[in-house]
Amino acid sequence: MKITLISLLFVFSIFESQAKTEFQKVPESDTLKTDSLENEKRKFRNEMSQELESILNYWIKNSIDKENGGFIGKVDGNDKVYPNADKGLVLNSRILWTFSAAYIHNPKPEYKMMADRSYTYLMKYFWDKKNGGGYWSVDYLGKPKEKHKQMYGQGFMLYGLSEYYRAFGNKSALNTAITLFKLIEKHGYDTKNGGYFEVATEDWKITEDKVITQGKSDQKKSMNTHLHIIEPYTNLYRVWKDPFLKKQLYGLLTNFTENIIDKNTKTQILFLTDDWQPRSEIISYGHDIEASWLLLETAEVLHDKTWIEKIKPFSIGLSDAAQKGIDNDGGMFYEIDGSHLKTQKDWWPQAEAMVGFYNSYQISSDLKYFNQSRKSWDFIKKNLLTATGEWYWGVDANGKPLTNMDKIGMWKCPYHNARACMEMIRRLE
Repeated sequence: MKITLISLLFVFSIFESQAKTEFQKVPESDTLKTDSLENEKRKFRNEMSQELESILNYWIKNSIDKENGGFIGKVDGNDKVYPNADKGLVLNSRILWTFSAAYIHNPKPEYKMMADRSYTYLMKYFWDKKNGGGYWSVDYLGKPKEKHKQMYGQGFMLYGLSEYYRAFGNKSALNTAITLFKLIEKHGYDTKNGGYFEVATEDWKITEDKVITQGKSDQKKSMNTHLHIIEPYTNLYRVWKDPFLKKQLYGLLTNFTENIIDKNTKTQILFLTDDWQPRSEIISYGHDIEASWLLLETAEVLHDKTWIEKIKPFSIGLSDAAQKGIDNDGGMFYEIDGSHLKTQKDWWPQAEAMVGFYNSYQISSDLKYFNQSRKSWDFIKKNLLTATGEWYWGVDANGKPLTNMDKIGMWKCPYHNARACMEMIRRLE
């Protein structure tokens, strides 16, 4: 009996020793995984820093209109310059935002030069001195061309002005941003149903839209315009803690969670009636992944813990839905309309995919989102980067670069890709 007891104690001691050894191996294994992940993040961040500098340098070297002021209106995919091209509000406002943000990120004098140049040109040629707000476009000499007040464009002007104030403390820029906010609210806000209409005339009378909603009379509101109203309003709130602005931000978050995001598909409804009835079944993968992080950013800037936790499932849902638009090569298709898939892969959804999927990784700690963020960057490196610095517009279904599309243009700006780089640098720290 004594021998049996001693034997049992001996066996137990061996088992206990082995168990401790096995238990001690787990943290070592985890540490190795963590080290590997940290190395991947460090490499990712370094590549983002290099790419940001490449993008910004391209615009400094190639976008300045030395003859007529401001910036060139069009450069094609082969770097051919079109000196007499019209100049767009969206392009110039996004340049203002990008180089103001770049200066905050890294205060180089050349970034300030670009931001100053954009601000000066916008206020001299785009700002409507009589009615307020920004013209949609001017010609290459700065003469007003399309004078209507597209809310989408006003939003980007506001985005640029508020970032310029953040970077340089220019009070005139802040005052103009506040004026523009009040004009949008006075003329563009739907006091009956909430949300924002698409476009007004030169003197701010609501009219039919031909830019965003494709001129369809029953499409009074769009996801796209609302996304790019909540984005600049959030940026303005960073520097101007106005109670009414705060109220409107909460209203916009409610618009998205209750009216714009489909509760069944977790995708956004692109076009709606004035009372929020769906008028589109198109799924825009790029806008869904972009919204997945922008909406959470709004809740975070509001410092509202309740809304932060409320938005997180929407962020995950939107990014999961957008994952369906990822091809085998890691690139994201633009959109799908019923069974018709637009197979070209534009530059901006790839940029937003890096940020959106990484945002979902930060929320969930699920490595599948980190891996997709990295795959999006791998696709960009392989398919979109050019020898001169700026990205191609995109690639076709066969992976051929769309050189017939702009590198600089009314819609092709340094905002999506430069912003994605800056966001990733910050998030990967």
